[in-house]
Amino acid sequence: MADSTFWIAALTGGTAVLASWVTSRGNTRAARIQADTAVLAQRAERLRDSRRSAYLDLIEQTHSIGELYWEIAAVQRAAEAGRRPALQDELDELAERERDEYGKLRRCVRVVELEGPAAAATAANALQKATGPFHRALGAMRSGEPEAPQRFHNAFRPFWQALTDFVEAAKTALHQA
Repeated sequence: MADSTFWIAALTGGTAVLASWVTSRGNTRAARIQADTAVLAQRAERLRDSRRSAYLDLIEQTHSIGELYWEIAAVQRAAEAGRRPALQDELDELAERERDEYGKLRRCVRVVELEGPAAAATAANALQKATGPFHRALGAMRSGEPEAPQRFHNAFRPFWQALTDFVEAAKTALHQA
């Protein structure tokens, strides 16, 4: 009987050690999975925050350059109505401001290209290209071309549409991240 008690105790002890080892491995694996999941969630949140910041900067800069375009259009309308005789000097100054605002817009587009995804970067580039007609029309207005103010005015709708398209691409990107 003492002999069987020894074997029962040994078997019970071995089972306890084996069960402890299996539980320990399971707990270690669960902890590793939980830590990996937390890291991935933090990474995704940082990416989403980084993208959101880049997208908001571009939207803000787009509105800033849009306000400048409205100012240029107002100066042109006032000149056509005879209320502003020194149009050339004002257009020259506004062209300088446009160049500065475009530089800021270009920087924002580059950040969006860096942050991605490709659809948002493509929409950001299209938004940047939508400033081209304004720039060319402003140059033509400074040169005195009579149809330039109308070309400038016609550039507003595609510009704001490009912004709307970018906002949609940005929303999609933020929901996917």
